[in-house]
Amino acid sequence: MKAIDSSQLMAMRQDIIAQNDVLKKAVSISLETETAPSRPAFGAAMVSAVKEVSNLQHTAGDVTEDYTMGKTNDIAGVMMAKQKSSLGFELTLQVRNKLIKAYQDIMTVPV
Repeated sequence: MKAIDSSQLMAMRQDIIAQNDVLKKAVSISLETETAPSRPAFGAAMVSAVKEVSNLQHTAGDVTEDYTMGKTNDIAGVMMAKQKSSLGFELTLQVRNKLIKAYQDIMTVPV
């Protein structure tokens, strides 16, 4: 087995450091160029979700009214619209409760 002298060891160390620097640079470039798909801000996402729930509720109301007036006899469609509306409302309510709880937890943190 051939012994490695200190100059070879230093050269190998420098190669490893250079490779590490190249990898760090490649990662930072890929992170800069790799943009996440543009997502709306949290507030905009919440406003959009509330509007969607409102639309579901209006649709359910319209479908129910049509069924009551005899314009349609699709009871399954009416029930589906009402269920979608109900689930959307429940989800919105749960998100609101979680946000309030998080706010209360943050407010109780000692500064």
